[in-house]
Amino acid sequence: MSSSSFQLAFMFCFSILLLLLISTSMQTVSAATTNKASAKTYKKFIKSACNSTTYPKVCYKALSPSASAIKTDTNKLCNIALSFTLNATYNASSSIDSLSKMKGLSPSEKEIIHDCAETTGEAIDELEKSLKTLANLQGSGRKADEMNDLKTWVSAVLTDEYTCTDEFDGQKVSKAVKSTINKSVLYLAQLTSNCLALFNLLDY
Repeated sequence: MSSSSFQLAFMFCFSILLLLLISTSMQTVSAATTNKASAKTYKKFIKSACNSTTYPKVCYKALSPSASAIKTDTNKLCNIALSFTLNATYNASSSIDSLSKMKGLSPSEKEIIHDCAETTGEAIDELEKSLKTLANLQGSGRKADEMNDLKTWVSAVLTDEYTCTDEFDGQKVSKAVKSTINKSVLYLAQLTSNCLALFNLLDY
């Protein structure tokens, strides 16, 4: 092969390689731009949905990390909101159970902790049942009835949560016990209330 032919072949291969590199780079930039735009759309959807709740900031903080899973799907939004609430209830249950191991508890404190642990356990049962119903709702032939059941169960969870704090009335309770229970129950009540509001966005 002559020197000029070799140079032409080299320049041709170099040009092809350069075009491939530019094309790949453009595709990467385009994909990144698309992903960024999609993420913005998904978070905007969540924010709009959360604005229909009683505690929009709590709602958005809980759900925005799952934006890529939720996308703009209302059913997934409600499923993840309910799952988040269930996990928070598990955590609250653990916190309340740990209180029972404290030393120097008065009889009334022991009773309050026991009752709160019981109502939190009931809330977990209701939420697990609700989550299962919501997951199967799309394929159900009784959507309206099951949606009513779902709202009834989650409303019962809200009642359970407030029943727990109502026991403080007229009782002498230490700051540690009261603070732990109040903090857990208040957060759960906000999450539960938000779930009920989000259910109204479902087209069932």
